Amino acid sequence: MLAKTFAAAVHGVDATTITVEAHAGGNVQTGSNFFHLVGLPDSAVKEGFQRVDAAIKNSGYRIPRVRLVINLAPADIRKEGAAYDLPIACGVLAAVGAINGEKMEEYMIMGELALNGDLRPIKGALPIAIQARKEKFKGLLVPHQNAKEAAIVSDLPVYGIKTLAEAIAFLDGQQELKPIEHDTREMFESNISDYAVDFSDVKGQENIKRALEIAAAGGHNAILIGPPGAGKTMLARRLPTILPPLNLHEALETTKIHSVAGLMGSESSLITVRPFRSPHHTISDVALVGGGSNPNPGEISLAHNGVLFLDELPEFKRSVLEVLRQPMEQRKVTISRAKISVDFPSNFMLLASMNPCPCGYYNHPEKECVCGPGIVKKYLNKISGPLLDRIDLHVEVTPVSYDELSSYQYNSETSKDIVTRVMTARKIQQDRFKDVKGVFSNAQMSSRMGREICTLNQAGSTLLKTAMQKLQLSARAFDRILKVSRTIADLAGTEEIMIEHLAEAIQYRSLDREGWAG
Repeated sequence: MLAKTFAAAVHGVDATTITVEAHAGGNVQTGSNFFHLVGLPDSAVKEGFQRVDAAIKNSGYRIPRVRLVINLAPADIRKEGAAYDLPIACGVLAAVGAINGEKMEEYMIMGELALNGDLRPIKGALPIAIQARKEKFKGLLVPHQNAKEAAIVSDLPVYGIKTLAEAIAFLDGQQELKPIEHDTREMFESNISDYAVDFSDVKGQENIKRALEIAAAGGHNAILIGPPGAGKTMLARRLPTILPPLNLHEALETTKIHSVAGLMGSESSLITVRPFRSPHHTISDVALVGGGSNPNPGEISLAHNGVLFLDELPEFKRSVLEVLRQPMEQRKVTISRAKISVDFPSNFMLLASMNPCPCGYYNHPEKECVCGPGIVKKYLNKISGPLLDRIDLHVEVTPVSYDELSSYQYNSETSKDIVTRVMTARKIQQDRFKDVKGVFSNAQMSSRMGREICTLNQAGSTLLKTAMQKLQLSARAFDRILKVSRTIADLAGTEEIMIEHLAEAIQYRSLDREGWAG
């Protein structure tokens, strides 16, 4: 007897429908294997029948000693993971006549089985649900831990299943289940921009807050340079709070990536705040950009639509930092293997921090640097020119004074106050680039666009020429200064780039100054 169930394989951030065909029939010779699994399964899928067999028995069913052949089609797509346990178990029971399999073909089924028949959560429930809706299945059966996540897909009934027995009773028509009800838009709007931190927590550092506001308004990458304890990490963690709120499309896109990575908890359904990823400096290049035999998203994709924070930037291996260059330009990363190539989105803001020298106190107003001659320059040279070329703002952070720290009456702007100005500036850029494909902010302008859009008056041209000569700024600083000055003008609400906007942009090129490190 032949039975069919339907599952899905996740590759990249998308899913492909998999047909699970189960055939039972024929005698089994003594000593031979009665179960055969074909269709390019990996070890986790092959071992799944041991779990399936135990789960079926512990759920009160028996499999007769007949020859079983399970085919996972299409046969040229590699099947990985334990999520095929539930569709295989249902297919086997229908093939041997233990249950009625007519209803099974109307649903997509996924889930990992425990030996006692309980269901365990799977990865990629959201892209699987999207594929199920695309294929017009009547519903999706997933472990109850994944039900909220999958239910954010509209127009698809999603059933949270706790045990194999519950799934069998539903598919056999013996039990009715109520689909998970989820108002995605209402849930999104009620939790949008729900951050635990706020810029009002930070005392002092008004110049750094201003620099981060400019970075958020124009989508500019930034680096904070300062001694230990100056507040670099504290400020960095609050950058997402002043970025424009996620729209529903961005929230779904971000959730999809985290779903594939298996980072969605049982109570999670939709990511409503911008991600903030802060990998340790010992991270490998594969962990940063993604990869593996079955490519998984890396930190740069998990930071999609959010912030990637690299603390102590010079401590990262140079090979790790160099792999950032192409994804930062293309806003996606392509992972290629012999049999598969997948794209992961990686549209993130890079925010880095570093000490100015190994001891941390170069240019400190009170403490003396103990680094020897040439050590500071050698330390800064760990960051390559091409990577530095992609960072628009170099911000020097100084320690906060005791008076500011101890003041109980210090009033600082909240993130809500700042994000209002940021969103106004972003709206100006949205209107400016509405006819330009793939450009949404000033930071994404090409050099040619920058020269056309960021025009300077005579006084501005004279100031920039003087700065380039006296501060001995590098050539790469020219375009960055123009883009940042355009953002500052947008924040001020002026069409023309004024001389004060240009002057402020020039001061954010510390690392480009010849002789800055001695």
